Amino acid sequence: MIINNELLDKVTAKAEESPRLRMNYNLHESLDAKAQRLVNVLLPGTILPIHRHRHTAETYILLRGKLVVVFYDETGAQTERHLIDPATGNYGVHIPKNQWHTVEVIEPSAIFEVKDGPYIPLTPEDTME
Repeated sequence: MIINNELLDKVTAKAEESPRLRMNYNLHESLDAKAQRLVNVLLPGTILPIHRHRHTAETYILLRGKLVVVFYDETGAQTERHLIDPATGNYGVHIPKNQWHTVEVIEPSAIFEVKDGPYIPLTPEDTME
C-alpha cells in the first residue's frame, strides 16, 4: 500500500461526510493488533476531548495540513502547545503515556498515528470535560 494524495483525498472526503469531522484509515489488521497504525484525517471544527491513554504513548507525524497539539496537567491547566506544521520544521509529536492532551485543527490535516495495541476505548476517567 502506498500512502499518497489519492488515499489522503479519499479519507478526507469521508471525514467531510462524517458529523465528527474526522476519519481513520486503519493500517492494522484488527483492533487487537499489538501496534495500532492509522492515517487519521481531522478537519477544522472536529471536537477531540482532552484525554489520555494510560496504556500507551502515541506518536503523530503530519502528512498534510496544520494543527496544534495541546498538553494539560491533572487539574486541566494547559502546560504546552505545539504547532505541528512542516513549513516551520515541526513534523510531528510524541505524546507520552498518561499525558493529557487534545488537538486543535487549524486546516484540514492528515496524520500518521501510531500507538501500542490492543485498541482500548477511552473511559470517563480518561477524559476531561
